[in-house]
Amino acid sequence: MLGHALFVIIVFLIWELAAARGPLEPTFFGRPSGIARYLYKGFVTEGQLWLELGYTVLGAGISFVGGSLCAIAVGLVFVKFPRIHRATEPYTTLLNAMPRIALVPLFLLWFGLGIGSKIAVGFSLTFFIVLSATIAGMRSVDRDHLLLSRALGATPSQIFFKVMLPSAVPVIFSGVRLGLIFALLGVVGAELIAAEHGLGQTVAYLQATFNVDGVMAILILLSLLGLGASSLMSRLERNLLAWQ
Repeated sequence: MLGHALFVIIVFLIWELAAARGPLEPTFFGRPSGIARYLYKGFVTEGQLWLELGYTVLGAGISFVGGSLCAIAVGLVFVKFPRIHRATEPYTTLLNAMPRIALVPLFLLWFGLGIGSKIAVGFSLTFFIVLSATIAGMRSVDRDHLLLSRALGATPSQIFFKVMLPSAVPVIFSGVRLGLIFALLGVVGAELIAAEHGLGQTVAYLQATFNVDGVMAILILLSLLGLGASSLMSRLERNLLAWQ
């Protein structure tokens, strides 16, 4: 941890010196001192960034939870009833192939400029990622375990809930962790196009006003937000899968 902190400090010092001495033009690359001033003003002096951060986190959280729960439920139904999966697979593949960012104008038309359209984009990204992971995890169960369970007289429901589902949890959780990141990306991407609030909308405004320090500050903030979410999910995964 100390090594990572030292590396980041060195990178920012080199960046600041390069911006001050000339190799890097602050107009195009910003400088760490300007980034720090923007963040201090946004979080401490004026506090406006708390509101924008809250909108983005709320949208990403709702789309992640809703998309993950729906995807896991649908995935379990597909595995339990293969005929339903075969009948719907072409349509789910077609929907998943659609570029969600290109659908943002439609979501804006349907759900408005508010947080609803951002949740719809994040939900659509999370749903298909977690759905694929759920199906893959359930199908990756060791066949020897299934044969042994049947030989010992386990019922189909017991095999499903006590053998298949626990064995598939690691793969499902990998999809859930990835779904969290894509929920955040979807919400921010939709905010960049059109929004009333959010960090994506803030980046769009700062870019239009040529405030490079502000743009860099929001990008760093989003990176830290994604890193924190990923680390939290990894820790939760280790705790939940400690039995393995």
